[in-house]
Amino acid sequence: MAIVPTIFALSSGPPPAAIAVIRLSGSLAGETLRQLTDLELPSPRRAVIRKIIDPRSKVTLDQALVIWLPGPDTVTGEDLVELHVHGGRAIVNAVLETLGAMSGLRPAEAGAFTRRAFDNGRLDLSQAEGLADLLAAETESQRRNALAMSEGSLTARAANWRRDILILAAQTEALLDFGDEDDVAPEIDTKRLNALITDVAHWADAPSVERLRDGIRVVIAGPPNAGKSTLLNVLAGRSVAITAEIAGTTRDIVEAPVAIDGVPFVLTDTAGLHDATSDEIELEGIRRARAAMDTSDILLWLGPPEDCPDRARAILIAARADEHVDPSRFGGRALLVSAKTGLGMAELRTRLLDEAKRLLPVGDTIAINRRQRGLVAMVHEELTRARGTSDLLIVAEYLRLARGAIDRLVGRAGVEDMLDTLFGSMCIGK
Repeated sequence: MAIVPTIFALSSGPPPAAIAVIRLSGSLAGETLRQLTDLELPSPRRAVIRKIIDPRSKVTLDQALVIWLPGPDTVTGEDLVELHVHGGRAIVNAVLETLGAMSGLRPAEAGAFTRRAFDNGRLDLSQAEGLADLLAAETESQRRNALAMSEGSLTARAANWRRDILILAAQTEALLDFGDEDDVAPEIDTKRLNALITDVAHWADAPSVERLRDGIRVVIAGPPNAGKSTLLNVLAGRSVAITAEIAGTTRDIVEAPVAIDGVPFVLTDTAGLHDATSDEIELEGIRRARAAMDTSDILLWLGPPEDCPDRARAILIAARADEHVDPSRFGGRALLVSAKTGLGMAELRTRLLDEAKRLLPVGDTIAINRRQRGLVAMVHEELTRARGTSDLLIVAEYLRLARGAIDRLVGRAGVEDMLDTLFGSMCIGK
């Protein structure tokens, strides 16, 4: 059996800092602490002051707080040591170099501590994904959602689903094997199955974490010279796109991430849409514009209302209202906006925030990512199929498939191909 090396890394921010936390995890963590302090291990889970020495030269490196955390009741499920040293570069480098010279130790790779926590059953895949999002969170809404996921909101729900499916599967097997006996119920618990399908459907319709993490995609579109680029610059609060009175100035996609009242958006300026061109570059810009519109969450349409390609996602904008807009032309359906004078800009921001409430989690609602949504949808589909047939053998198979999707959801099976990518996206000290 291969020996799992003990890993170490700086787990706090880069020096200089007041304190730097260096973490070790693995079977040699305790022995390493003995060698670094030339003393017996302190009482578990108590911070004590120790001199850190180089075991080879016996030179004192620092005086630090050390914490001994014996496994398996640790964040990684292994023996764990934390060295809280002074945060100067020279001290941190000296301690890391000393650890690197010790037998059986190796520097941790990105996400290695979290990967060990996953491998040792201290957290499941959905919690690990939540932790990755928590590390990358930039807004309060991102932080709240990531924290809920890392603490096991989806994990707990999936455990309940799995329990109910196992009960239904047991009832199905009992009917198949002993259905003619008096002490066996005549059918599976349809009330439980219906409630389960309803609950899973609720989670399948949960908001998208990609919108929460990357921003709601707002595409500004319309005919040439409608004021799209000027509107983008004002909403972004900086000069992002080139503006000019010449029609067709914008020929490619221009994106600008922006936060409005703490809500993340990605604003996208597009080429003006029209048919009267044979210019290949302009045609490619129009093609890209239409593709961006197809994938948008919100469409700001600056053209005639009758030409808007998707009213369901659109906010109709009567732009350049300070110049030549005839409000009656829009029949009261559009928002009068002037990026130059500020007319309608406050109302437009309010409309964007109102639309965001539909797309982002509100209150205790949890957002889920694309992988999770696909598996939850699969669970819902298999359960719905199970409800739609009276053949018990087929019911049993659909329940098995639903249980398999739940196992993949929490990382019990079939996820090896994405684990390296997930943990590799984390910082070294995690």
